[in-house]
Amino acid sequence: MQQIRNIAIIAHVDHGKTTLVDQLLRQSGTFRENQKVEERVMDSMELEREKGITIRAKNAAFQWNGYRINIVDTPGHADFGGEVERIMKMVDGVLLVVDAHDGPQAQTRFVLRKAFENHLKPIVVINKIDREHARPHEVLDLVFDLFLELKATNEQLDFPVIYASAKEGFAKRNLFAAANPSGGGSDTSADMTPLFETIVESVPPPKISAEPFFQMLVSNLHYSDYLGRIALGRIVSGRVSVGDSIVCLHRDGLPERATVTAIFTYSGLEQVQIKEATAGDIIGLTGFEEIRIGETLTDSEERSPLAFVDIDPPTIRMRILVNDSPFAGREGKFVTARHLRDRLVRETRTNVSLQINDTESAGAFEIHARGEMQIAILIEQMRREGYEMMVSRPEVIFHRDESDNLLEPLENLYVDLPEENLGDVLQSLANRKGDVGAVHHHGARVSIEAIIPTRGLIGLETDLINLTRGEGIMSHLFREYAPFKGEIANRGRGVLVSMESGTSTAYALDSIQARGRLFVGPQESIYAGMVVGENARPDDLPVNPCKAKRLTNMRSQGEGKGIQLETPLRMNVERALEYIDIDEYVEATPKSLRLRKHILDATTRKRAANRAA
Repeated sequence: MQQIRNIAIIAHVDHGKTTLVDQLLRQSGTFRENQKVEERVMDSMELEREKGITIRAKNAAFQWNGYRINIVDTPGHADFGGEVERIMKMVDGVLLVVDAHDGPQAQTRFVLRKAFENHLKPIVVINKIDREHARPHEVLDLVFDLFLELKATNEQLDFPVIYASAKEGFAKRNLFAAANPSGGGSDTSADMTPLFETIVESVPPPKISAEPFFQMLVSNLHYSDYLGRIALGRIVSGRVSVGDSIVCLHRDGLPERATVTAIFTYSGLEQVQIKEATAGDIIGLTGFEEIRIGETLTDSEERSPLAFVDIDPPTIRMRILVNDSPFAGREGKFVTARHLRDRLVRETRTNVSLQINDTESAGAFEIHARGEMQIAILIEQMRREGYEMMVSRPEVIFHRDESDNLLEPLENLYVDLPEENLGDVLQSLANRKGDVGAVHHHGARVSIEAIIPTRGLIGLETDLINLTRGEGIMSHLFREYAPFKGEIANRGRGVLVSMESGTSTAYALDSIQARGRLFVGPQESIYAGMVVGENARPDDLPVNPCKAKRLTNMRSQGEGKGIQLETPLRMNVERALEYIDIDEYVEATPKSLRLRKHILDATTRKRAANRAA
């Protein structure tokens, strides 16, 4: 029987884990010498390539010295934690990739905690040792401190360490030789062989149940236009062949029997069909029309389902609605409520941390998620697929305790910033009801640990970028539900709202920009109720961006004076969702992002505000 090793790679955003997977696939001979391969091959989604982050967990496999190594690339951002949590059931060890300069960050902490809860032993890869100002020895101490903080067992604390440069394609056991290959150190490796050897030596073979019958936990789902749903997971016991009659134990307690129509395994990144698979293999399996992540596949209706890892609860909710603006249907292919609902339901089948609920309003759906970035990624994907929609401001999900007291979600917040901006950031955290627990100084930079309501995180990343001129980094992890901490002030500024429909003119915008910051430029289509800029004052201000200059036969004093407009602020989906207030929507279409009021007519809007007051 072939030796199998199943591992996951976990790391903070941008610490190089996807590049490391590239090198493992290349140096194991998975790609032909003349095969053209894109950089960061595991980032298969267009958005992943643009943002430089991993959003969806993906499988790959390679052969090395008679071993079959199945490898899973996992997201590093906590908003996509549902992807991380479920695949921990598929693997027997983890590669922890840490930047040799930055050290372990917040998402490292999040994913590691999940790995330790599943009793997985880590291999620590200190990556980017060729980076300027790398400090691998200090980083190793920080990793050890983090393991102690996360209550790692003695076995998990006895971890092997590999020093690597994924970009240059080498790994070392001995750091002295890595820094100076000709300096007489014992390790003069110039490729990834030490890492291959460590994986084979340190990661245990798959735990195989003593039961003789077939069992598999569905950890992920893919979809094929030809074969339907593909259930991915690791076989816990027994074997399965094409043509076998097996049972899916659904969560509602009703079993479903079906015939296996195809079995897939991985060769590199490609799915390869096979006839049979045995315990320990990570496979894809087709045959069931209705199957969900966390359900058990087995041979008989009488079996007990396998345990599924719990997932952190959703803390953010927002509404996605059918676009009803005056420009609705101009740019999108999929614009109806049925289109939106089908797409959202399809997303929840492969993303277990998202929930969708129908509302009392036709054409409006409520989405529950782990964070606003998770929903922003979904909206951006839908835009690119040709969908039109409106999206409301993110709101937190409140609960009530037994005494009917209001509870809200709290998050552990980790911020890394330049020392000179410390005062401004601490003031911002205080305004958002954040309780600072620790401040650590590292030369010219400072790291802050705080506990903050999830409400206080909405828009915080944008504030941090503005306060630190783009040098601040933040990440957060769900902590608990706790008593409500009181009101948090909103954005503090009003908006400039168009009171006319038409085409914007430079003449009109020139006078409007004196009132605040513009979101639109000249010669853009505008409708009444659309937000065209930010007011410098706290109140909303109606403006007319479509006003044209009146022409007469008299020469005026300002004749010939050039108009100089400032560059309008263009927002992406994530920034727009953070910015809008409770009475505003983001209108998202394949070609445009617009901000608008819920009620477009100014008179009706004013009456509604008076009634609410």
